[in-house]
Amino acid sequence: MAIDSFKIRAQNSLKNNFNQKKMDRHLNYFNDKVDAYKQELDAQDKPHAREVIEDKIQHQEANKKRYERIEKELEESRQTQLSKVDPDARSVVLHCNIVNVGYTIQAGCDSKHKLFVNAQTGDVNDTHALAPMALEAKELLGLESMNTLTDKGYTTSAQIAQCTQNNSTTFSSPKEHSSQKNGLYDMHAFVYNAKQDTYTCPANNILHTNTSVYQKGKHRVEHYKTKAYKGCSLRSEGTQNKNERFIERGIYQEELENNAKRLNKNPDYYRERQQITEHQFGTLKRQWGFTHTLMRGKENVLTEVYLNFSIYNLLRAITLYSSKGLIAKLKELRLYFLSQKELFEVLLRMVNFSLCSESFSRSPILDAA
Repeated sequence: MAIDSFKIRAQNSLKNNFNQKKMDRHLNYFNDKVDAYKQELDAQDKPHAREVIEDKIQHQEANKKRYERIEKELEESRQTQLSKVDPDARSVVLHCNIVNVGYTIQAGCDSKHKLFVNAQTGDVNDTHALAPMALEAKELLGLESMNTLTDKGYTTSAQIAQCTQNNSTTFSSPKEHSSQKNGLYDMHAFVYNAKQDTYTCPANNILHTNTSVYQKGKHRVEHYKTKAYKGCSLRSEGTQNKNERFIERGIYQEELENNAKRLNKNPDYYRERQQITEHQFGTLKRQWGFTHTLMRGKENVLTEVYLNFSIYNLLRAITLYSSKGLIAKLKELRLYFLSQKELFEVLLRMVNFSLCSESFSRSPILDAA
């Protein structure tokens, strides 16, 4: 399986998407305009001119009250963003740093036939999407074990650990360590000893852990410390801390390191990722024009995504088996569809319609409908 994502625009413009930074900018603008108009009003003697300025003040005050109501909605939602037209849509980077309001579509494809297997409309980024997508696909396909290929946007230790625990082996591109480039020894300069559960620094000092687990943001880590730095000749290169140098190691760091070892041993295998998913995305977005959704809300948008994916899979299946071969295979599966007779008939109609439609390649969704 290869898992990747693409972004589509939602039925919600940027002007109807709000966050706290945007609210502060607009409210400051309204306050400044009101103050400027009031100063102008104090210096104005003509009645007609004063009426015009007072109307402008009322207009800005009304705008301010509207944004204050929106700010209250944002606060009550406990979300970082608020979209007024489609509440589920979020501000995303579509391409080339162009920001718009839309959805991030997660998609899983199999390596054998290059067919879509599953899809989700998750968070703005891919950080927490690996395990939900991989385990859902594994269950849908009825597999005991499965390999997943993903780019570094999915490389999160907790997600990789969850996949490993459920017999889904990850080949996810490693990320650079988040150590600050501040002139001190990088994290990779410290050697970890798995048997003794210690780190050894470049000066051969041993860093031990007290086995306590600390919460750091959304991560759980252990601290490895040494007091030997107080008299160490390399102290200035190792730490700027007044007391001691300590290292944070995530509780799932071993799974992260094993993933990196697998990928480094199988670079050609990992390169198959783009071959598995990129063609499908290109077909949907460039050839079919699926760059925006006509629906609102995650469930409805996901329905539209699955309709696109289903039609792609049908066309792909026709390429693999021929139209007659596909229809024959569908008829063989008739018993599985006895309880869903209408669904089976719709599938056959979609296949037959796709064969006789001259404009299918231009607008597959419209023609299939």
